[in-house]
Amino acid sequence: MPEIINLKITQPAAAELSRQAAFSGTPGQMFIDLVEDFDKEGWLHIKLKPGMCKGNPISRAEGITLFADYNKFQHFKGLLLDYYSDLSGGSFLISTPINAIRCSCGSGFKLL
Repeated sequence: MPEIINLKITQPAAAELSRQAAFSGTPGQMFIDLVEDFDKEGWLHIKLKPGMCKGNPISRAEGITLFADYNKFQHFKGLLLDYYSDLSGGSFLISTPINAIRCSCGSGFKLL
């Protein structure tokens, strides 16, 4: 059985993940991926998709299960997924562990 990382998810992030999952036809299931930024070496950005996408569970909060590729589990340790919204829109943001720096965009980070 894969290691459970338990990426932390705030209540606003869980609510938005649930909304997006239900809208896409996969209620309660979202997939989080890390994509390398080819312009900046070593930077990773989060990408969210509906469904399990052949991933393993990484976290569960407020009725939403977040899945990820098992080979990328180590990158999720110590992360907190949050959601911020205002009148102009919304965005998922991440808080990084001590051994990482966060991109000014809020959705990227680099492990030190």
